[in-house]
Amino acid sequence: MKRTTPLGAAVAALLLTLGLGAAHAGAANAAPLPEPPASASAGLLDALRQDLGLTPAQAEERLRAEKAATEVEKAARRTAGGAYGGSWFDPSSGRLVVALTDRAEEAGVRALGADTRVVRHSATALDRAKTRLDGLSAPKGVAGWRVDPKANSVVVTVVRAERDAPAVRAFVEKARAKGPVTVAEAATAPRTYAAGTVGGDPYYTGNVRCSIGFSVHGGFVTAGHCGQAGAAVRGWDGSAMGTFQGSSFPGNDYAYVSIHSGWWTVPVVLGWGVTSDRLVRGSAEAPVGASICRSGSTTKWHCGTVLAKNETVNYSQGAVQQMTKTSVCAEGGDSGGAFISGDQAQGVTSGGWGNCSSGGETWFQPVNEILGRYGLTLHTA
Repeated sequence: MKRTTPLGAAVAALLLTLGLGAAHAGAANAAPLPEPPASASAGLLDALRQDLGLTPAQAEERLRAEKAATEVEKAARRTAGGAYGGSWFDPSSGRLVVALTDRAEEAGVRALGADTRVVRHSATALDRAKTRLDGLSAPKGVAGWRVDPKANSVVVTVVRAERDAPAVRAFVEKARAKGPVTVAEAATAPRTYAAGTVGGDPYYTGNVRCSIGFSVHGGFVTAGHCGQAGAAVRGWDGSAMGTFQGSSFPGNDYAYVSIHSGWWTVPVVLGWGVTSDRLVRGSAEAPVGASICRSGSTTKWHCGTVLAKNETVNYSQGAVQQMTKTSVCAEGGDSGGAFISGDQAQGVTSGGWGNCSSGGETWFQPVNEILGRYGLTLHTA
């Protein structure tokens, strides 16, 4: 076994968590209160206070509501069928909002516990329009494009300083010819979050430092821009850790690293002392509007909300498709790190803009897509 590695610490945290849970079970004789979510540790509640401005009570209630909304979303898709126009979590009401193209489906969806909104375009139509945009070549002044269920359109984001550039205007005109499109602005262009070598962090490949995403049986998943297939990976102590077995970037931004003997995997995301280390129990996809947190080797633990899904991000190296956008900050070296909502794995950090001093936005590659691509099994508690 490797001594005092991040994964080693995670094993200890897992054992401590199980022990504390057993002790807590027999501690009280008073009438039981409703159990808070398993994710609602004091550290997580404090992170949600700092990043989202929530009191502990508000944070616990929101986590409960988001967990319920995740289940409602699955049922709403089935109930609405072809009339489904997308959905999002509304923090003000604590409920999922489901867009529908047919009023006849409203009663069935509302019976599930969701609110509804009638829209013109179905989610299928919007996804098809975005796919047509994915076939276009975008100039550097276009930051990306995504399906936005609230706007019921495909939103093309342009860099503010280049919005009037001929190439940008031409792209927007072509995009509008492909389907329902609206235009938004971003302060700067997105970038990936790899970094030069810094001692003591989770893993290195070449002269690049990145972060472990989620443990899978046989290794872990991370960002594709961190290394190519066949590249050797070194652990925090510089010793041989594993090898990139598969990697895709641009187009996608994901990779699978197999690990050598002497290293092990555990279903844990590091909380870096800000919150307790998080047990991973599954990979149910959180809805737009839900709270989400990120763990990375540079800026450690930060939280925010899911802003959009199925966004194409136009990096300088090329476009990456099917990304999820969040309000969580990140910096160089955080690439590949874990995005988690409650105890559910969401994805691996890709890139963004801004930093954790002044704020910014970050995209991740959904973890379920990575698992499916490489035939991997998430290591869960």
